[in-house]
Amino acid sequence: FEVDHPATQRVKLDKVREIFGQLPPHVTYVPVDFREQTLAQRLLQSGYEETRQTLFIWQGVTPYLTPAAVDDTLAFVVQHSGEGSGIVFDYIYPSIMDGSQRHGEVKRMRRMRRLSGEGLTFGIPEGTIEDFLTARGFWQIHNVDHHYLHQTYFTGPNQERQVTGGYAIVSARVQPRQVIGR
Repeated sequence: FEVDHPATQRVKLDKVREIFGQLPPHVTYVPVDFREQTLAQRLLQSGYEETRQTLFIWQGVTPYLTPAAVDDTLAFVVQHSGEGSGIVFDYIYPSIMDGSQRHGEVKRMRRMRRLSGEGLTFGIPEGTIEDFLTARGFWQIHNVDHHYLHQTYFTGPNQERQVTGGYAIVSARVQPRQVIGR
């Protein structure tokens, strides 16, 4: 399942058709405007099987959502996915959203607002992701910030390249459901 904002997804679909000549039959495209619809509504209507183990890859989305939409999506993952399911997503720190720090990437993100009509509205403060996700039913949380990315991937001739701060990528698994009576 490929879930995205309707305007963004139209651009993606055109590109996939241009490259492959047609849409792959094994992918179900699910347009969702999180300001008006929920992931549960759209994904379940599209044939998603909630008992199957699933990896949710949620890239480039959270900064544009309201806190309620973020919580709704995380609750959906916890409540409507099979045992062993997980999530990977990127997020930004609120400290770079308010403009108090100069940040070229955030400036470009604001310009891209014209495509979807969505502005930067949500961030997770640096150093709080573990508590944030644990409170929402996740565990085995692994957070990767720009320091880690630079140290891990920019070595040798790329050592001097910069990795923009203010972002992080996190992976987590849905906490196992407790079986009553065991």
